[in-house]
Amino acid sequence: MSDKLLHWIDNEQVDSADGASVTTHSPVTGEPMTTLASGGEREVSLAVAAASAAAPLWRNTDAKQRGRLLHALSVAIRENSQSLADDEIAETGKPRSTALSEIANSADYFEYYAALVHLPAGEVINTKATEHTFTIREPIGVVAVITPWNVPLNQAARACAPALAAGNTVVIKPAEVTSRTTIRLAKLMGEVGIPAGVFNVVLGKGSVAGDALVRQDAVRKVAFTGSVGVGRLIGKIAADRIIPVTLELGGKSANIVFADADLDAAASETVRAFTSNAGQVCSAGTRLLVQSSIREEFLAKVVEQARTLSLGSDVGPLITRDQYLKVQEHLNLAPTEHAETLLGGIGATSDNAVGNYIPPTIYATQNSNSRIATEEIFGPVLVAITFESDEEAIRITNDSDYGLIAGVWTRDISRALTVARSLEVGQVFVNTWSTGAVETPFGGVKESGYGREKGIEALHHYTQLKCVVIATV
Repeated sequence: MSDKLLHWIDNEQVDSADGASVTTHSPVTGEPMTTLASGGEREVSLAVAAASAAAPLWRNTDAKQRGRLLHALSVAIRENSQSLADDEIAETGKPRSTALSEIANSADYFEYYAALVHLPAGEVINTKATEHTFTIREPIGVVAVITPWNVPLNQAARACAPALAAGNTVVIKPAEVTSRTTIRLAKLMGEVGIPAGVFNVVLGKGSVAGDALVRQDAVRKVAFTGSVGVGRLIGKIAADRIIPVTLELGGKSANIVFADADLDAAASETVRAFTSNAGQVCSAGTRLLVQSSIREEFLAKVVEQARTLSLGSDVGPLITRDQYLKVQEHLNLAPTEHAETLLGGIGATSDNAVGNYIPPTIYATQNSNSRIATEEIFGPVLVAITFESDEEAIRITNDSDYGLIAGVWTRDISRALTVARSLEVGQVFVNTWSTGAVETPFGGVKESGYGREKGIEALHHYTQLKCVVIATV
């Protein structure tokens, strides 16, 4: 078969009818790397038809068997973790430790949902003595999944594992620059015995293949992770078609450090929160709110720790050249907004002469409404803002178009609970920074999206409720 990466439809490799292709470039060297088929309406229609044909078989497969197959897939992912990491590193440039952690987490999703295949259950409702009323949770049907380029396999697993566990079939459109591991996932599914057509991959541009996929009549739900702008477009199409959609969009998450916090622990987690995956995470902690009495001491700790990180081994490159240039725009913007550069910034040099590398950058500003303090930069850039009171910290945190994650650092449990309840976000982490375990629901409010992924909650988003009423006399 050709060296070109091809679509995976009905358990077979399929080239685009017109032979169209896209070539990606290494984020480390800038050299051409992967040539992949670029799909359109025809390839999307083929994939959706395959998923539709497989839907009755998969939804009627015994739940235990679905669980066994998904568990076998989790085992296969772990057994192939090194080669899967190789593929992700080639496309993203991320450190091996990061790639391996994300691969392991991908396996966790399929293992977790394999154990929950019986969970989407209904309930008996007491109405009257002459009726027996109950509800059933059923698969929705064909689910369209569109994933971003920052965490390729992990994002695919996060959406597809609960969708498949609930009995749906899937057509996924990965980001064109990071498609390798999604194709590998499809092949592993075939190897462990998941029936043909249950999981299909269409490659290509989001504006073409992604748009065509969302508009397909047979697609009954869409799960999208990506930018707010594209999320709006998908939400409008889904609204016109009257189908459910899960949108996991952007973030400008606040990490609030009070004066009574463990400053060493908070500093370490603060650095991890904005530099993990080179800041290319929607849940990155990129707004640091520091109580005024500890400002100098705490910022010195954060800068000191961030300064020790090495490009390449600790902080990878920006995955696309476009994203690199967007981050550079914000670095150029910071001086015009009178932000104080504490580390990195425009003009910072590194030993890497090539590649999309941005050194960890830290700014301090008192203008919480400036662009660098409000816009999602999606790079290893932290903006520190000083606050005086609990109320001010809450106000600054909530004065955002986004609402994905927040961190709270304090030894006062009463304060922690009060602040956590007051924050307009989907998740609050106290004295840690995390996107949570596979078991915990994940999602945002406001422009960070709606719907939830992960945990038991995600299963409900991939089912529809039916009520049955039986007359007993």
